Amino acid sequence: MLPELLPRPPAITVSEYRTRRDALMAQLPANAAVVLPGASLVTRSHDSEYAFRQNSDFYYLTGIIEPDALLVLLPGREAGESIVFCQDRDPTKEAWTGRRLGARGVEREHGIDQAFENADRETLLPALLEGRELLYMPLANPDALGIAEEAFSAALAGLRRGQAPLKGWLDVSGLIHEMRLIKSAAEIDLLRHAAAVSAKAHVRAMQVSRPGLFEYQLQAELEHEFVWQGGSAPAYSTIVGGGANACVLHYIENDARLVDDTLVLIDAGVEFDLYAGDITRTFPVGGRFSDAQRALYQVVLDAQERAVEAVKPGATLIDIHQTVVKDLTAGLMTLGLLEGDVQARIDDESYRRFYLHSTSHWLGLDVHDVGTYRLDEQTPRPLAAGMVLTVEPGLYIPDEDDIPEPYRGVGIRIEDNLVVTTHGHENLTLDVPKQVADIEALMVK
Repeated sequence: MLPELLPRPPAITVSEYRTRRDALMAQLPANAAVVLPGASLVTRSHDSEYAFRQNSDFYYLTGIIEPDALLVLLPGREAGESIVFCQDRDPTKEAWTGRRLGARGVEREHGIDQAFENADRETLLPALLEGRELLYMPLANPDALGIAEEAFSAALAGLRRGQAPLKGWLDVSGLIHEMRLIKSAAEIDLLRHAAAVSAKAHVRAMQVSRPGLFEYQLQAELEHEFVWQGGSAPAYSTIVGGGANACVLHYIENDARLVDDTLVLIDAGVEFDLYAGDITRTFPVGGRFSDAQRALYQVVLDAQERAVEAVKPGATLIDIHQTVVKDLTAGLMTLGLLEGDVQARIDDESYRRFYLHSTSHWLGLDVHDVGTYRLDEQTPRPLAAGMVLTVEPGLYIPDEDDIPEPYRGVGIRIEDNLVVTTHGHENLTLDVPKQVADIEALMVK
């Protein structure tokens, strides 16, 4: 029997993309412009490219997934405030690589005021930017900086004609990232779907796991589910770490054989319409936790569940992380992996031998999504409705002589995806079991 196919959520509408562009332009000073390049194809080898993935900021404002496009926003322009330069229509190339939108297609399908093909860009772009005093662009993007320098040269020449001087350029990224931090209802639907698909994949991996398989075979089960459900790709490199490999935080080799009486850590999520799922579960390869594994796992689970419950408007990720550190440190002391006073082991950072990373990150178009975690150097950002984040504490016990043998080389992480709501949170990834009894019941062969 074929696997269940989840219903697809609606795509984000053209009107929502237009609203985003309008909201960005409303933040600009008078006589400014935005210049935002999309992504380009990247050569993989010789004449083949890596699978194309659009720049997240460009996609957020346009919904366009073609390479080599450029968005220009010109607030107050009577002929249209949003302009896109796109790939030229070329029947010969389209016969090889598929249909291109062309200028008319960009206008028709994406609600852009005016579009031109890239063949006209060198001629038209300087004229469009003429008289604009400030350019907002992603300053980390070399293509954008090249455009800025050309515009500056053109503006210097224009001074002789009485044209307003170009005063300089500023980074637009922060403005866009603040907008992206609060998700719309449509975005949350896509993230909810990405979480549901990712959850099905994790359940499938648990059900097929057994000693003797290779890590990459569980990876294949996960990624088959991603593609079966219409995902474009994994949202990041899939991690399947058996045994001590789970202690390598970004382990992606996935080439070791799974051994009985050990745990396997899977950190994997689908990308669906460019929105990411990001789930981690840890479970016994053969379906049963040992006593030591269960005890260590329960320390992580208790800390994770307490952190999840703390997610609500007004809470801060820094406070949540500090509570997790306290809970994990106390648990490590109960198991004999640390000694002394809990606060002393926090203060001297002894716990960092076993817990190296933060508890949470934002989630959205990027798996480690954009948006600052502080309002300024001293002030943590309070959570607000519409933010989406992960909660993912872990413990990673080195395989070293001073560690009690039952705990050596054991890595455990548990990660869920949460939406902050007006009164608390919604956990998008509850469909993957994380209680010991539930995992063992699912894995009964």
